[in-house]
Amino acid sequence: VRIAHVLVGGNAPVMVQSMTNTDTADVAGTARQVFALAQAGSEVVRITVNTVEAAAAVPAIRASLDAMGCIVPLVGDFHFNGHRLLTQVPECAQALAKYRINPGNVGKGSRRDEQFATMIEMACRYGKPVRIGVNWGSLDPELLARMMDENGRLSQPRDAAEVTRQALIASALESAAQAEAIGLPGESIVLSAKVSGVQDLIRVYRDLAARCDYPLHLGLTEAGMGSKGIVASTAAMAVLLQEGIGDTIRVS
Repeated sequence: VRIAHVLVGGNAPVMVQSMTNTDTADVAGTARQVFALAQAGSEVVRITVNTVEAAAAVPAIRASLDAMGCIVPLVGDFHFNGHRLLTQVPECAQALAKYRINPGNVGKGSRRDEQFATMIEMACRYGKPVRIGVNWGSLDPELLARMMDENGRLSQPRDAAEVTRQALIASALESAAQAEAIGLPGESIVLSAKVSGVQDLIRVYRDLAARCDYPLHLGLTEAGMGSKGIVASTAAMAVLLQEGIGDTIRVS
């Protein structure tokens, strides 16, 4: 997968990504933080795009970074209203190097499919890759309920934690298949399936890696602050990277 000039997957080195915690509508503050992250070694930086004001600020942030000589690609993190923001502010859709879509946060039922399709269509229009980022805290409730019901009918049901892990993987793979059916090339898709427990994360990514050849973005969600987050993230990432699993890692 190519994120502007950065290659992910295949024989490319593991890529490091971080994220801002500024209000994206604050152009100067966000540009400064992106620049600092790039200087610290973040090869790609994710910014939150959650309002029209934030979306409108993205081209100015990109221009500010270019003026600083900072070519780090920007990833737009979308939730709930991403389909509207990308269509209402096409300059944002163009300025971003990649979109991050959480299937659990794009709507429910038929609206989910329509809104997800709109975001994928925008990625196709502007030639942008997409990370389909599933998160245990915002897993599609309809998918989880369906898989729990199917599990309950088994003669030997699996425990709820295992079903939840499998639902994470199913959400990622089904969404990737849907994106490809809409027209997004497979080489424009990165997957992630994040949980907050170290052992759960290792299990999920081992299984996901065995079931697809998309590049995988690693990250322990809700890892915690300070030494707790550092130790937990390091423990999970070290095991997976040692096993050759993962193509990008998130550093908070």
